[in-house]
Amino acid sequence: MADHKYMLEMKSISKEFPGVKALDGVTLEVRPGTVHALMGENGAGKSTLMKCLFGIYQPDGGDIFLNGEPAKINNSSDALAAGISMIHQELHPVPFRNVMENIWLGRFPVRGIGPFQFVDHKKMFKDTEDLFKDLDIDLNPDTLVGKLSVSKIQSIEIAKAVSFNSRIIVMDEPTSSLTSVEVEHLFRIIRDLQKRGVSIIYISHKMEEILQISDDVTIMRDGKKIGTWPSCEMTTDLIISKMVGRDLSSRFPDRDNIPGEVILKADNLTSSVDKSFRNVSFELRKGEILGIGGLVGAQRTELIEALFGLRDLKEGTISMYGKVVKIHSPQDAKKHGLALLTEERRTTGIFPVLSVHENGAIANLGNYMTPYGLLDEKKKRTETNEMIAKLRTKTPHMRTQIMNLSGGNQQKVLLARWLLTKPEILLLDEPTRGIDVGAKFEIYSIIADLAKQGKSIVMISSEMPELLGMSDRILVMSEGKLTGIVDGKQTSEEEIMRLAAQH
Repeated sequence: MADHKYMLEMKSISKEFPGVKALDGVTLEVRPGTVHALMGENGAGKSTLMKCLFGIYQPDGGDIFLNGEPAKINNSSDALAAGISMIHQELHPVPFRNVMENIWLGRFPVRGIGPFQFVDHKKMFKDTEDLFKDLDIDLNPDTLVGKLSVSKIQSIEIAKAVSFNSRIIVMDEPTSSLTSVEVEHLFRIIRDLQKRGVSIIYISHKMEEILQISDDVTIMRDGKKIGTWPSCEMTTDLIISKMVGRDLSSRFPDRDNIPGEVILKADNLTSSVDKSFRNVSFELRKGEILGIGGLVGAQRTELIEALFGLRDLKEGTISMYGKVVKIHSPQDAKKHGLALLTEERRTTGIFPVLSVHENGAIANLGNYMTPYGLLDEKKKRTETNEMIAKLRTKTPHMRTQIMNLSGGNQQKVLLARWLLTKPEILLLDEPTRGIDVGAKFEIYSIIADLAKQGKSIVMISSEMPELLGMSDRILVMSEGKLTGIVDGKQTSEEEIMRLAAQH
């Protein structure tokens, strides 16, 4: 069969859910051996379109063609058999099994005959080693997946997709947990796959990445295709205006917060865990946004989790308003006015099957207790609904399950949850991860407004423009050590990268 102009054609794909038209006659055409970026705000329909391609959803209308031939994809097995793999944004490995078992799950190599067949662990190990060597991935196939970082798990998912010998690989936010060095490694893998004729459909909110790696860009808005353009004709401003349907002249809001007195002081903080953070000292001022930068493995998350009482300290002191405080648990942290927005909102943030209202109220239930040990439902509902509405959260109803909201709106509910506890200090770990550019601006505006009100913000971010655009000062870490504190307005990407790479 001769090669067709397009490796994949999705024509006039439509999909409706109760009360929502998720896809409205969307057409996508992907050329062989190219990286085709799929962009749009959260809720634009990107993931729904890809789930129709991968057989997770059945479209209500439209046709799919592979290399010019009609294809019927009823489920994920059909998709894999047709040469389509998908790396999902939410990673769900089997944590108590090793790396090679996760890669070959459901298709273990066997030896023996008939009922006397056994898993051939030796062949599985060798196949995994060969796969990793081919992709330049440095991992031991015998390592338990539960002990690996998110970035390493992402590498396993990429290796698994390649192991199916797929002709089309969908990557949904593949770099959301990767450092710039790891992103470059991923791009090398993608370019190698292109040389083999593999087509990549690449979903990301990171403009710089899209312009660097993609050949074509398709933009969606409100379940419709806006258009497809060669990436060489696109700019960040053009992509943004087509995505949101309006001009966003600035990616970051104007900030007029004025940092005041020192509210928190950390002296010589050292983790009780070996090879974690050590000898970290810094000050946080009232109304200040303190960014924390560094590469994966810098122990940034571990540091703020220790501030919140989730990790034990071997030595060091934390002082608030000049007095040493003991924080051994999140309850202690809340009493001292701290709140933590975790990095993995789907894993450690939201309660997916609970309503928007219940997710917002859950950290503040103690304040809604009556003298009789019952919840004051009216007070709880009123205060929670007001806070969620104040953050301009888009939800069909407060009784809607939070898992049905977009990533940006989920993040607003989590912010509302912690603001109800009336914190003085907000610890934000990757607050805009996996969120589109329009929702990011709204989150930035909320953070800037909180700082103006006198709230102190500690914000971890792996996105350099975000660190530079939002921070008054930036604390840089490398391999668990503090390598520098720089002025957010005076520093540069080069200086932060130099500090982050220090050993």
